[in-house]
Amino acid sequence: QVQLVESGGGLVQAGGSLRLSCIASGNIISFGRMAWYRQAPGKQREFVAEIFGGPTNYANSVKGRFTISRDSAKNSVYLQMNSLKPEDTAVYYCNADIFAKLADSYQSGDYWGPGTQVTVSS
Repeated sequence: QVQLVESGGGLVQAGGSLRLSCIASGNIISFGRMAWYRQAPGKQREFVAEIFGGPTNYANSVKGRFTISRDSAKNSVYLQMNSLKPEDTAVYYCNADIFAKLADSYQSGDYWGPGTQVTVSS
C-alpha cells in the first residue's frame, strides 16, 4: 500500500516562510510527476507547483515565491514557501504518480496525501 503524508503546515504572519514536506511510503519502485495543490475554504482545489525529473512548473500566483523540490532517495517532495500572503491560506495537498509493487503485481497510480493546513495572518 502506498501512502503520502504531508507535514510542515502551520500559522505564519504575512511575509513569512514555511517549508512543506511530503513523504511517500510503501513498496515504491519509482516516481513520475510530483506536485502540490491547495484548496482554500469555499474554493476548488487548485494547482500550485509540479516537478518532473528536473523541470518545474508553477501557478502564476506563486511564481517567484514558492519552490518545489524532490529527493527521490528519500521518497520526498518539498514546497518552500516564501513571502507568504493571506491569500495563500489553504489546505495543501501532495500528489504523486508512483510505480509500486502492490500485493502480487506492479502498478502505476495517482496518489494524494490527506493535506496540511497553512494559515497566513495579515
